[in-house]
Amino acid sequence: MKIPIPISTVLAQKSAQVASIRPDATVFDAISVMAERNVGALPVIEDARLIGIISERDYTRRVVLKGKSSRQTSVREIMTQQPIVATTAHSIEECMRLMTEKHVRHLPIVEGEKMVGIVSIGDLVKWIITVQAETIEQLKKYINGEYPG
Repeated sequence: MKIPIPISTVLAQKSAQVASIRPDATVFDAISVMAERNVGALPVIEDARLIGIISERDYTRRVVLKGKSSRQTSVREIMTQQPIVATTAHSIEECMRLMTEKHVRHLPIVEGEKMVGIVSIGDLVKWIITVQAETIEQLKKYINGEYPG
């Protein structure tokens, strides 16, 4: 399916406030914020710049499986550095392809040095399902002669 629509369309439907964490915070703090916000990853921000991302996957693989303490391990120690990002100019299709090829579930969206949002694979699937449902409804109306045009 070709989706030439910019990712900014999906961002516009999400809350403008993105939860994030500092690199010197504990992993316990990060997991607490994720649970509170019901998200699977947090951008790691330092001096207003995106420097990494911490996900539930990072936690399970780099804390739990290694026997570390989440209360004594800093986010900086386990975060994914230099995360895969997209820009607001990327299309939804390009973002989906990037996420699939790089095996990431969360994709920060940037404009220059500034992070302007984050999308999850779930956000993109939900958007596609909504668009497909709208298309099906329009086709039904067209077939039934109800389509204005």
